[in-house]
Amino acid sequence: MDPFAPLKGEITDLISKVSSGPLIGPITTFTPYIVLMLILAVVIVFTARRQLALVPKNRYVGIVEFFVHFTQNEIGYGVLGPAAQKHMPYLLTLFLFILLSNLVGTIPGLKPATGTIGTTLVLAAISFIYFTVYGIKERGGLHYLLSFAPSGLKPLPLAAFIWFLEFFSMILRLLTLSVRLFANMFAGHLLLGVLALLTTAFITPLITTFSAAAVPVGLASIIWMVLLVVLYALELFVALVQAFVFTLLSSVYVFLATEEH
Repeated sequence: MDPFAPLKGEITDLISKVSSGPLIGPITTFTPYIVLMLILAVVIVFTARRQLALVPKNRYVGIVEFFVHFTQNEIGYGVLGPAAQKHMPYLLTLFLFILLSNLVGTIPGLKPATGTIGTTLVLAAISFIYFTVYGIKERGGLHYLLSFAPSGLKPLPLAAFIWFLEFFSMILRLLTLSVRLFANMFAGHLLLGVLALLTTAFITPLITTFSAAAVPVGLASIIWMVLLVVLYALELFVALVQAFVFTLLSSVYVFLATEEH
């Protein structure tokens, strides 16, 4: 009795399910989740706004206000200072979309919109365009480009080399932002699925053909179940952390692009 025997095919099927694939034409299996998260974010903000009060009257509004103040204080003002106010609409939208996408992905049977590299790459590209536009707007196009190398750095070949390294590192932000978020959400979703499969594989022999030999295997499923519960709780925490990290780094990049150093 080998509970691992059927797992190879099931894990292969699991990988295909959590990966992005075509749905209808250019629409992928993740596209409905992206649209749903956008709609959900708008609904949450507008329904909470209609119920705003000096003292929150229900938990729903209180939770929404908590995340608004968290984004504003820990990400916005914590990095950008007074300039954060004009960037709050973008930062809050980014944080809310990523957080909702991550959390929905922890619901069995659903996918995180951030679990595909296509989504996270677009989010990274939007942040890249955002901080670049504001950098040019605040400092001027030429000044912004020259700012990649410290002012007055000599000799010229060294300044050019430093400028190239800094410019290249800025371009790499697209990759680091997108891959970090995608890898965490995809790997977490996949691992939850694998642990669920292991729990099922070890308990099934005990249910279908009860015997003394099946008891140890069935009891081993408890270990997988405990690991699944622990990982699920951890994944909820990771969902919040990854939304925080992505938005925080975007805020840092806005600061680096707009402020003199």
